[in-house]
Amino acid sequence: MRYPRAVRRPTVLPTLLQVAHTVRVSAPTVVDAALGRSSRDRVDARLRTWSSAGVRVTGMQVRVRGAEHVAFDRTYVVMSNHQSNWDIIALYHAFPGRTLRMVAKQEMRKLPILGRAMLDAEFVFVDRRDPNRARQAIEVARRKIEDGVSVWIAPEGTRSKTGMLGPFKKGGFHLALSTGTTILPCTVDGTRHVSPPGDFRSRTGVPVEVRFHAPIDPSVYGEARRDALIADVRAAIASGLPSHLRG
Repeated sequence: MRYPRAVRRPTVLPTLLQVAHTVRVSAPTVVDAALGRSSRDRVDARLRTWSSAGVRVTGMQVRVRGAEHVAFDRTYVVMSNHQSNWDIIALYHAFPGRTLRMVAKQEMRKLPILGRAMLDAEFVFVDRRDPNRARQAIEVARRKIEDGVSVWIAPEGTRSKTGMLGPFKKGGFHLALSTGTTILPCTVDGTRHVSPPGDFRSRTGVPVEVRFHAPIDPSVYGEARRDALIADVRAAIASGLPSHLRG
């Protein structure tokens, strides 16, 4: 890919600055929870501040499309592709809804300060290596949804090393079907050029697009047509990617 003139060579500075911003919002979240004064509105505000800081330090040129598909006061199972850790910042920056929490890999729970803050902020951790614990995580996510929290899942299960859309796992679709929650497909494209998997450095000035697609009602499909539901959600997400990345 040929980058615009504004895009610079990768350096560690943007990543280090965002780590500092992450600590800055994580520590007060842990303190608030310990003192019993935490609230979703306060966490929502910190996530907006955190994601906006990430956009600033990288100079990501975030373009949002399809925001009209998202109702502010409605709960969704948000499903997106996964190109980079910067997906998280781009999507939180772009999401026009209210409370959104992510299903994250279990390893993040072990990170100092951040892991505790994510737990206190109602993020859901999943151990993909243990089917029983994975099912328990889906149950936790179900309770969050029933309590008015939109849950964001990357159904590929891990970051794509090439940007190519991979096969989808079924757990998130079981969650949507069992709760009757509308699925909001979302495509994130360009973040793989900010920082590819395994690279601590980040480029600045990269164009990134976050596209929200028309919501999909899982109740129209039911468990009997779950494979068709998966195929339709995947097709929606793929439609926002360049043709060579659709898989």
